[in-house]
Amino acid sequence: MTMNVVDKLIENTIRTKNPSVIGLDPDIGKIPACYKNHAKSNHPFEAVANVIYAFNRDVIDTVADLIPGVKPQMAFYEKYGSYGVAAFEKTVAYAKSKGLIVIEDAKRNDIGNTARAYADGHLGCVELLDGSCAPSFDADFLTVTPFLGSESLHPFIDVCVKNSKGIFVLVKTSNTSSGEIQDVVTSDKMTISQSVAKYVSEQGDTFTGEHGYSAIGAVVGATYPEEAVSLRKLMPKSYFLVPGYGAQGGGAKDITPCFNEDGLGAVVNSSRGILYTHMNNEEREQCTRQEYLLSVKNAAMQMREDIYSALKREYRKMIY
Repeated sequence: MTMNVVDKLIENTIRTKNPSVIGLDPDIGKIPACYKNHAKSNHPFEAVANVIYAFNRDVIDTVADLIPGVKPQMAFYEKYGSYGVAAFEKTVAYAKSKGLIVIEDAKRNDIGNTARAYADGHLGCVELLDGSCAPSFDADFLTVTPFLGSESLHPFIDVCVKNSKGIFVLVKTSNTSSGEIQDVVTSDKMTISQSVAKYVSEQGDTFTGEHGYSAIGAVVGATYPEEAVSLRKLMPKSYFLVPGYGAQGGGAKDITPCFNEDGLGAVVNSSRGILYTHMNNEEREQCTRQEYLLSVKNAAMQMREDIYSALKREYRKMIY
């Protein structure tokens, strides 16, 4: 076995005693007013992008020693066009400079050369005019959708192996309508989610790291703990990205089936619960940066304590 990107995630998790990541989903309507003074531009989109990056940078500085990684959701950046994407790129680079793992939540996919282009741009290297290659977005992980079939996933897996990166394949998402498709039973008596999980496990066996976990992982929502039990059995070596904690209704007890007895195997994401829900609109209008960032730190520490305590109660063989 050789070291892969999951090993880096695991080492960060052990160091911080925290299997959770913070979703960097900048909502300009909820970002505290004290950040609006960074909006120094004549172009309205660039002004927003400046605020987003200043906000992200402060959040990263506040939690960098508490968490193993961050999960920026590309939609919150892309909607501001090239200026928003530039803020995303700077956010990724800054997070990595602080030693954090970056999980890009963009849910990309296609087939053939288009899938390869997505994979190269987000995880690998892109060709330059002189024939050389350079990384573009350079995230550590990317979320991808599997519903175009195996030919759409192979280009991402190839790039992961070549560049020591990882993907999280959508298997069982946290939203309430996910069952309309993901719970449909196929001709082999498995749900769609279970069929995708089987594929993820088979592919993941070819890319395990020093800790025995694969960089070909799965998105499994915290809001469906019973399904997580069966999916964990189907994907024993796959790392899980677990959305749905906190604001979407998933609690610390709900996420424990996503883990293995060593306390590894998953990272839990919270976005709104860390960035916004601990303050109301009036408080966000009036708070100072120091007050806001202290509330972010407290929310991150509380999430760490809740999840770590739940895992300790459930798994006596945790290695951290």
